[in-house]
Amino acid sequence: MTSTGRTARGRIDKRKAILDAAFTVFARRGYDQACVQEIADEAGVAKPTVYNHLTDKENLFRHATEAVADAVRADSLAIVERLRDPGDLRAALEEVALGLLRIYSDPRSTALRRLTGSACWVGEALADRFARLCLAGALRQCDPAVAAEQFLALLTGPWEARALRESTVDLRAVVEAGVDTFVRAYGV
Repeated sequence: MTSTGRTARGRIDKRKAILDAAFTVFARRGYDQACVQEIADEAGVAKPTVYNHLTDKENLFRHATEAVADAVRADSLAIVERLRDPGDLRAALEEVALGLLRIYSDPRSTALRRLTGSACWVGEALADRFARLCLAGALRQCDPAVAAEQFLALLTGPWEARALRESTVDLRAVVEAGVDTFVRAYGV
């Protein structure tokens, strides 16, 4: 590998380290309280290096949250793909629900929602899978977007309510109750 190749690779690694560190600091301190020097220290780079890569705090915040949102979205979409050929529908819904709820309750996702005010959720992909399941006769005919919205609400609502009053939430209990309700409403 040439020295140019090593330099380019080093630049990519530094940028990733800066973005990872920025998200960590923003999650810990919030946008207003985070400072570029703290991000540089967390990333193990000099403060001017942060500015060379991302120009300012606002740009740093945007890129750091977008990187995490993209990763959360990709992980979620991979889980939803399990519904492509579900076999045992209830078991597949439980597997998908558990995977999605693990992502949703992950500290990274929780911080992302707190920082941006939105979730990088997979309602459209889930609606697409539900539409296909309706066509295949595995779910009753319905508006798949509404079904997806309700499926997610059956998971996230109870998790959020329990997370407020309990130190740990039994994800499997939330999943089983949510999937049971969903199958009763939408199953054939």
